[in-house]
Amino acid sequence: MTRSRNRRRGGREAGYSLVELLVSMGIMVTVTGAIFALVDPGNAATQTQPEVQDMHQRMRVATDTLFKDLMMAGAGPYQGPVTGSLMGFFAPILPHCWGNACPTAAGGVTSGTAVASTISMVYIPNTYSQTTISDPMPPSSEELKVNPQPNCPDPSNNPLCGFHVKDELIIFDTSGHFDTFTVTEVQASAGHLQHRGDDLSYSYASGASVTQVESHTYYRDPTTNQLMHYDGSDNPAQAIADNVVGLTFEYFGDPNPPILPKPALGIANCLYDATGTYIASGMTALTTGDGSLAPLPLSMLRDGPWCGGGNTQFDADLFRVRKIRVTIRIQTPNAVLRGTDPLLFLNPGSAKSGQRFVPDLITRFEVSPRNVNLTR
Repeated sequence: MTRSRNRRRGGREAGYSLVELLVSMGIMVTVTGAIFALVDPGNAATQTQPEVQDMHQRMRVATDTLFKDLMMAGAGPYQGPVTGSLMGFFAPILPHCWGNACPTAAGGVTSGTAVASTISMVYIPNTYSQTTISDPMPPSSEELKVNPQPNCPDPSNNPLCGFHVKDELIIFDTSGHFDTFTVTEVQASAGHLQHRGDDLSYSYASGASVTQVESHTYYRDPTTNQLMHYDGSDNPAQAIADNVVGLTFEYFGDPNPPILPKPALGIANCLYDATGTYIASGMTALTTGDGSLAPLPLSMLRDGPWCGGGNTQFDADLFRVRKIRVTIRIQTPNAVLRGTDPLLFLNPGSAKSGQRFVPDLITRFEVSPRNVNLTR
């Protein structure tokens, strides 16, 4: 009796059966999997959120920089005999690179070309450096004789108080011609400004305007995937934002051919001859497609008639421009955070889970520069 009781006690102490072990392991695996399922999205978020924030920051820098300069495009002189928007003299927004040393990566590096990923704009900043030339200036001249500036505090001792060495200046008249150059010496007492740069595109008569200018060219470098900024001088271009995989500029303007600027009698430009007769009658009237404005395809902006001359030549249809649409696309630099869907990723990566990829960020905005809309 005692032996039988001990045998039963020993059986109870022998441990779990195989079935019990399998059931317990199954429960443990299920619970552990549920825990990892809850933890894994948090782990994915720690990888993707910093990339998302970085992309948004780069996009803010790119859009703010472009918007600021586009809004200022066309601002002209505000003192002296010539005032008003630069649209009254030449086109201040150009669909190509413009400057003394345009980078090859900018695409259109000569006047007369038009590319979708490059834009240039010029405007007169808030400056005292505004005057006119007192003697004619031939294209090969390296020195301008200018009139004393108005509003200089002490014109007898320094009649050129606003001009300084290394200033970027622009010279233009009512014929549609314009050129830029860098000041190398200011001879205030003689009223002379020496400069460096290529020969000018035109022989400017007395009275042509000379003023400080800001020039801005933006383009995407396809080799480095960077949004670049070039200031029109001999300085190298500077990167504004990284991992920019798309940049497009679209133009909208008046549907009817331009009738301004109209120079004074005796002066011709690309729209009028010296007698005041309109000579651009072959330009095309367009159908509006964006409110009161019409799309201006790039082909229209590089087929003439041509205004200005030399390396500052531009298409007369650029006088129509009233609005610019900008599209920017930015990607994450980490390929393991890019998926395979071509709609979400211009350059697909290796991410398999939607919780672990960061789609390309695309921003589109429109700017109607106030200084090119003053005549509307």
